Amino acid sequence: MYNILICDDEQDIVNALKIYLSGGDYCLFEASNGREALEVVEKNDIHLILMDIMMPQLDGIAATAKLREKSNVPIILLTAKSESSDKVLGLNIGADDYITKPFSMRELLARVKANIRRTTMLSAPSAEDNAMSAGGGITINTDSFQVRKNGVPIDLTQREYELLTFLASHPGKVFSRVDLMEQVWNYGYVGDDQRTVDVTVRRLREKIEENPASPKYILTRRGVGYYFAV
Repeated sequence: MYNILICDDEQDIVNALKIYLSGGDYCLFEASNGREALEVVEKNDIHLILMDIMMPQLDGIAATAKLREKSNVPIILLTAKSESSDKVLGLNIGADDYITKPFSMRELLARVKANIRRTTMLSAPSAEDNAMSAGGGITINTDSFQVRKNGVPIDLTQREYELLTFLASHPGKVFSRVDLMEQVWNYGYVGDDQRTVDVTVRRLREKIEENPASPKYILTRRGVGYYFAV
């Protein structure tokens, strides 16, 4: 059973999501603003959050920022088309994904399942300790899901960790944004999803590169995609 928190101040949307998700192996929690969401996460083991952006008291952007201070729980932002700048801001501060209203319930369910599946894979125990050297002083421990640079731990979100691990596992191979959406996000390209990839790459560079403006690890092949430098 997986615990999903639905945070939205529109009760009709909350009710619709609860009905649609009730058929899965989920225990559903709800909150009408960011402050309530923080309280729910504090008291319960939440596996995924569906977070609206525009809410009273504490909006989704501020709530995501506060959650990222102490938790890497996957967060999917629920946004309106007019909130394009907020989507980018949300991704920059640590949201894992977003879906634009009005959204298809089938698409939402696919994204929920993809995030839950990744969470399950990351938390599965391993028989032996696996530390992968990615070069340049970066090591990735695929058992503890910890990344270090020159022995110093780097705090990554789940999505950042998965993107780095995937690219580092295929050094020198260029992957398009569509490829990365399928392999790392576990679903096909939809709408402006390329922005999700770009922002996650930028966040990752800011954490592992000495100079993010002139990266040495995750490089861009103009017009094609991204690759991990050998």
